[in-house]
Amino acid sequence: MVSVCMATYNGEAYLPEQLSSILSELKEDDELVVSDDGSTDATCRIIESLRDPRIRLLHNKGRHGVNGNFENAIKNAKGDYIFLSDQDDVWLKGKRDACVKALATADCVVHDCIVVDKDKNITEESFFRMRNSGPGFWKNLYRNSYLGCCMAFRRGILETALPYPEDLPVFQEGWIASLADIKGSVEFIPFKGILFRRHDSNSSATAGKSGMGLRRQIGYRLKFLGQIIKRLIKIG
Repeated sequence: MVSVCMATYNGEAYLPEQLSSILSELKEDDELVVSDDGSTDATCRIIESLRDPRIRLLHNKGRHGVNGNFENAIKNAKGDYIFLSDQDDVWLKGKRDACVKALATADCVVHDCIVVDKDKNITEESFFRMRNSGPGFWKNLYRNSYLGCCMAFRRGILETALPYPEDLPVFQEGWIASLADIKGSVEFIPFKGILFRRHDSNSSATAGKSGMGLRRQIGYRLKFLGQIIKRLIKIG
């Protein structure tokens, strides 16, 4: 069973197309778990209007923000394989099956994608080529290429990854994939599984330039490394 975990917040502009592309890929016994972080637009109404039994809409309580919202969805997922999804991309045909196939031998999989603008005009044919993506904890600590919307992983990773540290200085996909890289295996596959939409409201800066200075970037990486070490000591 596959669980797609999506975090939403005021996503009405692109959400209908994304939901349609995901649901067309899922099997009857799969699920789409959506955690909403208090949207004030039509996001929840759009989701509810589909009346698809595979969708579970959760309203995030307590901790908020991108990481907390995704964590809420993931904690409520029931599947053996968990996919991460943003609210504004478009899944391409074959994504589900390509990732499940790779997860037969890997703990976490990251697929390539096509980078587009808000109107789906192609800006980069391959995120992997643009980012020099590849596995390896130290490589990705230096320059992250773990793109959450292109990730899927086995449920067992959650025993190590959850709960997230309260002050996690990176996006949660980096936390999950880094632990999978250390404790198991991460496979990067060339399959282009989504149109990765870049626009002014994106949360992640993975596909762009960081706005932080060098000193601050180093500080964040050192803090993240310390959190990884603490978690590894805790789980033994």
